[in-house]
Amino acid sequence: MDAATPAAAQFELNGDQRAIQEMTAAFAAEKVAPYALEWDKERHFPSDVIRETGALGFGGIYIGDDVGGSGLGRLDAVLIFEALAAACPGFSSMISIHNMAAWMIDTFGSEEQRQRFLPAMTSLEWLASYCLTEPGSGSDAAALKTRAVRAGGNGSDYTLNGTKQFISGAGDSDVYVVMARTGDDGPKGVSTFVVPKDAPGLKFGPAENKMGWHMQPTRQVIFEDCKVPAENLLSGEGAGFRIAMAGLDGGRLNIAACSLGGAQSALDKALSYAGERVAFGKAINQFQALQFKLADMEIELQASRIMLYTAASKLDRKAHDAGKWSAMAKRFVTDTCFDIANDALQIHGGYGYLHEYGVEKLVRDLRVHQILEGTNEIMRLIVARHLIGR
Repeated sequence: MDAATPAAAQFELNGDQRAIQEMTAAFAAEKVAPYALEWDKERHFPSDVIRETGALGFGGIYIGDDVGGSGLGRLDAVLIFEALAAACPGFSSMISIHNMAAWMIDTFGSEEQRQRFLPAMTSLEWLASYCLTEPGSGSDAAALKTRAVRAGGNGSDYTLNGTKQFISGAGDSDVYVVMARTGDDGPKGVSTFVVPKDAPGLKFGPAENKMGWHMQPTRQVIFEDCKVPAENLLSGEGAGFRIAMAGLDGGRLNIAACSLGGAQSALDKALSYAGERVAFGKAINQFQALQFKLADMEIELQASRIMLYTAASKLDRKAHDAGKWSAMAKRFVTDTCFDIANDALQIHGGYGYLHEYGVEKLVRDLRVHQILEGTNEIMRLIVARHLIGR
C-alpha cells in the first residue's frame, strides 16, 4: 500500500487505520489474489473465502458493535474495499453490497430486527444481497413495480410479486433486502422488506453471462406470491425510497474504492511489465512517451484517491455536502480508474489481451462500476442539482 502514502499523509490516517490497511492487504494477498484469475475463468463464487472475512470484521464494517459489527467509519471502509479490490474487484464489491444491506437494517430496523438479523450477518454466517433494480427501472428507481400486499390473518404477512434484475449474489445469499411497492406510484409508495432465502415463493433466474465480475453470480430475484412476515418490514410502509437513497451515498464510495484498488493493481502490473519488456534494444519504460503515460496514470490515481478519501471523511462527519461529494467521487473515480486500467492493458500490448496477465480482467471488472450504484450520468445530475439548488 505504499502508493497510498500521499493520501494517508493528507488525511493523517491513524495507527488503527494503517493496521486495517495492512491486515486487509495481507488477507487479500494470501486468500484472494492467487485464485482470482481461476475464479474468473471458472465463474466460481468463493463464498467460503468471503465468509472467512467475517472473522476480520468485514461482515459489518460500519455496523454497531452490540450486534457484532466493527463500528468503523466510512473512511475505514474505503481503505478495506480498496485493499481487497487490489486483489479482485469483484470479491471486494460483493462484500460492499453485503455491508450496504446490513447497514440498512442497522440504521432503519427496530431493535428487535437488529438483534434478529444482524449477528448472523456481521459474522457472515448469512450473506446478504440488495434488491432495488428491476427490468424496467434502473436509474428511475422510484418507478419500480414489485408489489407487496398485506395478507394472512390480521395482516400478519405480505405477499410480494415482481422481479428484480442484476442482483449480485442472488441464489447464494441468505438474506435479501428488497424494495417493493406498498402504495401508489412514486417514491412515497415504496417500502423495504428483509426476505430470507427460504421464503415461500422466492425464486431465482439463471446466472447472467456477464462481461466482468465473473466470480460472483448475478441473477434475477423473482417473487411469485412470496410470503414475508409483516415483522420483516423496515421503518413502516412508505419509508423504502428514503432508505434506498440513504444507502447509496455509502455504496457509491464503496464501489469507487473498488475501482481505486483495481486501478492501483493495473498500474503496478504496467510498471512491472514496462521495466521488463525490451523493444529496440532497451526496456520500454525508457521511452519518454511511455514515461509520460505512466506519470499521468499515477497523477490520476492519486487525484482519485484524494477525492475519494475526502468524500468518505465528509460522510463520516455528516457534512452538509456529503451527498454531492459522494456523487462526485463515484463519477470521477470510477471513470478515471477504468481509464487507468485500460491504459495498463495498452502498455502490455498484445499480452494485455491475454487472461493470464490479469489486466484484461481488471478492465472487464471495473467497467460495470460506471453503471451501478447510480450511473455516472445520474451522478452528474445529482451534482448539477446541488449546484443549482445552492
